[in-house]
Amino acid sequence: MRSMRTHTALVLGVVLGGGITLTYGVLADKSSKPEALPLRDMQTFVEILNRVKTDYVEPVSDDALLEDAMRGMLAGLDPHSSYLNKEEFAEINVQTSGRFGGLGIEVQQFNGFVKVIAPIDDTPAARAGIQPGDLIIKIDDAPVKGMSLTEAVKKMRGEPGTRIVLTVAREGANEPLIFDMKRDIIAVSSVRSRMLEPGIAYLRVTTFSSSTGKGLADEFRKLKKAAPDGKLKGMVLDLRNNPGGVLNAAVEVTDAFIEKGTIVSIKGRVSDANREYNATPGDLLDGKPLVVLVNGGSASASEIVAGALQDSKRALLVGSKTFGKGSVQTILPLHNDSAIKLTTARYYTPSGRSIQAEGIGPDITIRPVKVSKAEAPAADALTEADLEGRLDGEQRPAETPEQAEQRKKAADEQQALVENDYALYEALNLLKGMIIVGSK
Repeated sequence: MRSMRTHTALVLGVVLGGGITLTYGVLADKSSKPEALPLRDMQTFVEILNRVKTDYVEPVSDDALLEDAMRGMLAGLDPHSSYLNKEEFAEINVQTSGRFGGLGIEVQQFNGFVKVIAPIDDTPAARAGIQPGDLIIKIDDAPVKGMSLTEAVKKMRGEPGTRIVLTVAREGANEPLIFDMKRDIIAVSSVRSRMLEPGIAYLRVTTFSSSTGKGLADEFRKLKKAAPDGKLKGMVLDLRNNPGGVLNAAVEVTDAFIEKGTIVSIKGRVSDANREYNATPGDLLDGKPLVVLVNGGSASASEIVAGALQDSKRALLVGSKTFGKGSVQTILPLHNDSAIKLTTARYYTPSGRSIQAEGIGPDITIRPVKVSKAEAPAADALTEADLEGRLDGEQRPAETPEQAEQRKKAADEQQALVENDYALYEALNLLKGMIIVGSK
């Protein structure tokens, strides 16, 4: 994969985190002095602090009161800004390491509960049937209402092999759903691929980690080796339920398919937060048709890729509207080994769209549907070959047993795709149409 500009930006998208694009570091000192603190309001704050210390029904330490005050101040800004104590700050390194004990779901705080953004493929949560949009209302026997996101995450993580029961409220379900799961080591392989048909590739990116760029290049080599004459006709890029990840990885994946132009720009109130990422020459698909699958679980870095490919008219977006996470959080370390996670910027697609709380709409909408296998007809349909006195056509070579077996296998795979993943089936049909039009 071609080299990229260095910019350390992370999304807590590989654990029970928050689907948040993170940057690490300290913002440069501003040339202008900050406004003076309002003395009267500070006096009120100190008065409240003293009242709680002296009059609250139970004694509370100064550290606890001040930490709660800091948490409240940051939590009041937006859902993604927060205070991180020493333990929580250290936890970020675990969350972004790509290997940990847990369930494999991306979550955020929502009206006092914990909302699932997306389960990660091949993890306990995905295998159990957790879905984007589920509201976690109980963890084991503990109600989630009133818990901080950090507390809920801590309860859900644990030693591999230990059991946990999540009670979930799901839209359309008449009663809460119970999921009894076993924690596992979550070692996410962020890129997988296979051939859908000869020359037509499928590439799935589950999260954007520091190794995604290399994984993409490795999978492309495998796909080209498996394609007839080593050439691909087109590709389906699947970003469904991808909660985000490393910003540089999103830039690398986008750059793999476009030759030039802006990929994403980041703009904040502080000029030091402003950045723009541009494509470099080269297209791994050599301009062949590209269809991108997205849904409501596609968030943050996924939306960077989808928005850039859509704006540059390099790909056709298919599925449903994305999550709408378009802000950047910066980790600012503090003197006592704690830190604050502060929203410092928004990111914009090449056309200047901010997707914050808006999401990216697909070019073609495909609603989630479940297709069941139709019953076989009582009799085969009548064709010209069945008519008495018909004219015979020119004789073609008889089908060999091997050819018949291959034809049956392809038909069975097509039927399985329709039943198991209707959106992918439709994306494949759209891609095949694009390939036909392109060839003419």
